[in-house]
Amino acid sequence: MSEQDDNSGELTLEHRILIQVRQVLASVVRDVTPLPGMQSPLSPGTIEDIRGCFALISARERELSGKKDPDLPVFSDDGATTRIVDFNKPED
Repeated sequence: MSEQDDNSGELTLEHRILIQVRQVLASVVRDVTPLPGMQSPLSPGTIEDIRGCFALISARERELSGKKDPDLPVFSDDGATTRIVDFNKPED
């Protein structure tokens, strides 16, 4: 994968674990996905749980990469730095 930890250029152990879990979960889903017209061997609850797992993995990978969640509100003063300017009248 090309995703890297910002500090060292290498993936952290947690990030590598997340990548591996996502890949294995995707492989399991592909293996049990039925052909069109056939019934899924998974219950609807299990399918929702798998979707939830993918969502959690994605959210944590975004946190690790430092990117903000695009669904969160953005405020106009986010990230703005405050500068204090001293307006002293010069002495004559």
